Amino acid sequence: MGRLDGKVCLITGAARGQGAAEAELFAAEGGTAWLADVLDAEGEATASRVGGTYRHLDVSDEQGWQQLIDEIVNRHGRIDVLVNNAGIFRSNRMLDTPLDEFDLVMDVNCKGVFLGMRTVAGPMREAGSGSIVNISSLAGMQGAAGAFAYGTSKWAVRGMTKTAAVELARRGIRVNSIHPGLIATDMADQLPRVERMQRGIPLGRSATADEVARLALFLASDESSYSTGSEFIVDGGLNAV
Repeated sequence: MGRLDGKVCLITGAARGQGAAEAELFAAEGGTAWLADVLDAEGEATASRVGGTYRHLDVSDEQGWQQLIDEIVNRHGRIDVLVNNAGIFRSNRMLDTPLDEFDLVMDVNCKGVFLGMRTVAGPMREAGSGSIVNISSLAGMQGAAGAFAYGTSKWAVRGMTKTAAVELARRGIRVNSIHPGLIATDMADQLPRVERMQRGIPLGRSATADEVARLALFLASDESSYSTGSEFIVDGGLNAV
């Protein structure tokens, strides 16, 4: 018996990295996995491998969100879990951040999370239950010098999570955020001072994408039924230093 038996789940940014690990684990635990991304070839391959369904989605596109959620609900009658995993990283200090770069990061990392939560809230309210998991970052818990737009967007995700959790709680919908530290994915290769960060991790290593996925699984499942509006940090102790 799987921990997500009977649950219909959507994971954004699921073509590779953390999103792919989440989709694979969710499907293995009995969930009906829908994968969304803009990397279509990789997304289709990942969906085929895990036994899920892939759809193209630009998370900053309001109409695209509505079309996808309508398709899922029309097919299954419900949507139980949304993991807002899609995100991009840009490395620039505040004084060097162009406006178009700031807008792009906020469109994907912040607006995309808002649109996802707002779109799934309708069918989840009708069902009287649901779990939304927003992937923020350790950069949403502390200053992110050298990644101004990224850090700003991840603090916004943290704030949106808390507000949405309070607003949706009486409808049976839980909303939590995950704050990964240094994770061994393609995005980590873009981070400044990666080797220095690794040396400062108390557990002495980066995490795997699967370690984040297992936390997302807990929050998606009924095992976390009394957790909402909270931050869950997976960083090897880096935030404690």
